[in-house]
Amino acid sequence: MKNNFVNRPLKYMLPILVLMMIIAGPVAAERMAVKASIANLRSGPGAKYDVLWQVEKFHPMLVIEKRKNWYKIKDFEGDMAWIHNSLLGKINGVITTKAKCNVRSKPDKKGKILFTVERGVPFKVLKRSGNWIRIEHADGEIGWIYKSLVW
Repeated sequence: MKNNFVNRPLKYMLPILVLMMIIAGPVAAERMAVKASIANLRSGPGAKYDVLWQVEKFHPMLVIEKRKNWYKIKDFEGDMAWIHNSLLGKINGVITTKAKCNVRSKPDKKGKILFTVERGVPFKVLKRSGNWIRIEHADGEIGWIYKSLVW
């Protein structure tokens, strides 16, 4: 019998796999979005910590750590903070990343411009069609945006 990794019993492989998972860390951060109308982002995992900034409904973020009822998040700019888990949901959200983003009536550059938004405006994703995303703002406005304009 060859003495290689494939032929070793599971009892020898399990500790190695566990060690590899610890060293590598989480495989992927979970993407979630704010479900409250306004959410406080804090300097630490608790209400006693300072509020660093606030975000609107549908603001997307990556959950990179969990401590009891608090999630450490990373936003589209790479900033990190803590948020209470009750303020987040498994909502497919996007946020504008360009200075001027046109939201159109249909998924086409010839579609009528319904409204224009600045950088940092969050939306809920309703549908995708090719390179276009049908979005909804917290105030109810709906339209199509080109995918390269959002994170």
